[in-house]
Amino acid sequence: MYDVIVLGGGPAGLSAALYAGRARLSVLLIEKGAIGGQIVQSSEIENYPGALPQETGESLIARLSAQAERFGAARVLDTVTAVSPEGETKLLTGAKGSYRGRTLIVATGAAPMHIGCPGERELVGKGVSYCATCDAAFFEGLEVYVVGGGDSAVEEALYLSKFARKVTVIHRRDALRAAKCIQERAFAEPKLSFLLDSVVEELRGDGLLERMTLKNVKTGALTTVAADEADGTFGLFVFVGLHPASELFAGKLDTESGYILTDESMSTNLPGVFAAGDVRKKTLRQVVTAAADGAVAAVSAERYIEAAGL
Repeated sequence: MYDVIVLGGGPAGLSAALYAGRARLSVLLIEKGAIGGQIVQSSEIENYPGALPQETGESLIARLSAQAERFGAARVLDTVTAVSPEGETKLLTGAKGSYRGRTLIVATGAAPMHIGCPGERELVGKGVSYCATCDAAFFEGLEVYVVGGGDSAVEEALYLSKFARKVTVIHRRDALRAAKCIQERAFAEPKLSFLLDSVVEELRGDGLLERMTLKNVKTGALTTVAADEADGTFGLFVFVGLHPASELFAGKLDTESGYILTDESMSTNLPGVFAAGDVRKKTLRQVVTAAADGAVAAVSAERYIEAAGL
């Protein structure tokens, strides 16, 4: 029986494990794959407070992981297939065994939806990005393209216009889906242009994104976009939605569009169950906010155990 079970080993989960371990609670962190979550794929991190020069997602997670272990957090690699979070004992069943805790912190994250075209996976971090706040500065003075037509896509395109020489929004429909007030701002931005009725068919590049094939969904016509010769590359930012990893808790925890609802203490609708990081409903999904969520969730778990006399 652990005081705290943390499900998910990204920045939120590791921060929760660190804080809970430092509070002298017994902690088990369960991760189904590599520790670190999405941020491990980032080749450079500039906006995390205290990040080292030439910080990468891998180097940041390595230090955070070691820090959590130093404070006694146990770790197991397993895929959890069933959860029973009700009652005083939280039961998680995985492929390798069952785990029991007095509290549970859900930090399973959310994954960006991909285009699914050839070349996309190979060029992630080499021109293809899913986070403007994370990577916009790397495209200072270059051309970038944004895939998507909703609020997030258009708002991120506006943000990218502060850095890029030109921003082109690619959308599969004949009109944007973003709120009218956001569209008005976008249409008024001279750096923004729009390619409607279009989808990305293929991405190509030798180490960096260099060429892109677009298809007109109405005519079927194909168009090739090549990087400016002087630039050598361009950016492609994909904002076609996020998929929160909350399926295990469907019907058990309150959610909105799949995101777990919490209060400011990271408490869910079930006593002793907390959520942290990208899996919960929030306004900003960054490493710094994930770490903050994890810290708050751990402190809340500690207070819950004390108050309940567990």
